[in-house]
Amino acid sequence: MATPNERLAASLEQLRALQQDGRRVFRSGELTRVHRERLRQNGFLREVMKGWLISSSPGAESDTTPFYSSFWEFCVRYCTERFGDQWFLSPEQSLLLHGENTVIPQQTILYTPLGANNRVDLLFGTSLYDLKQRRMPPPADLTKKEGLRLYTVEAALLKVSETFYQRHPVAAQVVLSAIGDVAGVLRRLLDGGHSAVAGRLAGAFCSVGRDDLADDILRTMKAAGYEVRASNPFAPHQVFAAAQRTATPIASRLHALWAASRPTVMEVFPQAPGLPADGQAYLNAVDSLYQSDAYHSLSIEGYRVTPELINRVRAGDWDPDRHAADRESRDALAARGYWQTFQLVLETMGRVLAGQDPSGQIRDAHRDWYRALFQASVAAGLVDPAALAGYRTEAVFLRGSRHVPPRWEAVSDAMSALFDLLEQEPEPAVRSVLGHWLFGYIHPYPDGNGRMARFVMNTMLASGGYPWTVIRVEDRDTYLAALEMASNKGDLGPFALFVAERVQRSSQQV
Repeated sequence: MATPNERLAASLEQLRALQQDGRRVFRSGELTRVHRERLRQNGFLREVMKGWLISSSPGAESDTTPFYSSFWEFCVRYCTERFGDQWFLSPEQSLLLHGENTVIPQQTILYTPLGANNRVDLLFGTSLYDLKQRRMPPPADLTKKEGLRLYTVEAALLKVSETFYQRHPVAAQVVLSAIGDVAGVLRRLLDGGHSAVAGRLAGAFCSVGRDDLADDILRTMKAAGYEVRASNPFAPHQVFAAAQRTATPIASRLHALWAASRPTVMEVFPQAPGLPADGQAYLNAVDSLYQSDAYHSLSIEGYRVTPELINRVRAGDWDPDRHAADRESRDALAARGYWQTFQLVLETMGRVLAGQDPSGQIRDAHRDWYRALFQASVAAGLVDPAALAGYRTEAVFLRGSRHVPPRWEAVSDAMSALFDLLEQEPEPAVRSVLGHWLFGYIHPYPDGNGRMARFVMNTMLASGGYPWTVIRVEDRDTYLAALEMASNKGDLGPFALFVAERVQRSSQQV
């Protein structure tokens, strides 16, 4: 008779066969009841709704990552099985996806002639709502993106209301800035005589710096006999980025996020003191904070690092060649990597304090920082050497967050845009807060992004003469909630205030 381990192994073989093509979503009937229940009981499968399962991992019942990483695949498979090719996402969701908004929505609205105005509740408070439509749009109004049936940008812009621009100004800016020619928009405007929509689009294009396209819409509509007046659909005090006509969508998104968030930082942050007269004294003060900074930064990331371990690493008593415990300890390896990176950050900071461009210094140094973080783990065999090659080459999903970092294919463009923004920004406070947030938002590396973001923040703080600021593990929940609010809601206020208060507290302790 087979042992329990042998029976579980047999069930895992069945699951592995289904996952050969990268699938993470399955119908219940694709596995026998015995295999299905055994895999569910051991945490390798999780039910999304009746009849539908996703790949999971043991102990991940409260972890959103398996579900969010499977969310859009589930939507495609569920909708296709239920409605064939007679479905498409709402114009609002279509524009969000075209605009590189990767937040998992709480409710996804799909349109279909086969719908019943029915809501299907899924995991973690998400749902699908099938909204009945009389007919499918013309084929020219639809496109597919990773299996999802979306409105084209041009068709969606005619469908969304003014409210979309006010609720999702960044996504609206991204899609408007990416349009090179309005012929596709104009054909749809003229075909339906949409003079009110034409005025709204003309006003929107003007707002994002595309006066040429706005003028094209107004002149063409007038030539066709329509009286059209431009009207701005954005909120009255919305701040816009300069038009990026040749930028990729992710670069346009980062420029828009930066422009919209910059005033928030300026409002709450104290004025920069300026570069210290004695740069070496500043560096000595930073060095004296190493133990506290390492303990709190590593603890925020879930490592169990004691002050004793940190001191042992600093003193050179950490010896993986002689001591197996050091070689096998994930926590010790993380502490060693942090120590090595901290030394490189001090070197970078020294050049910044000497007057060199802080953004250029980080652009040049950040890859060395990352390699130093994980060099010890690679040497011990706990991390694949390929991890040191550079930016990630696969999707990542953040535990407990509806924010999904940009596609890995977009990371290089995103990082280039981030460094350009840092270089163009004159205010150290803005560079510090937005540099930290958007580094984590992009999540360019497979691991270590939080530590890297805090190093970026502190280097930029130094460029303005602000003190090195330790984010304490006791503040972890507040800190992560503020970052979540920024990435999901576009509201940087809580995070800007959080950093400003910690900087002021650090200033008082100097």
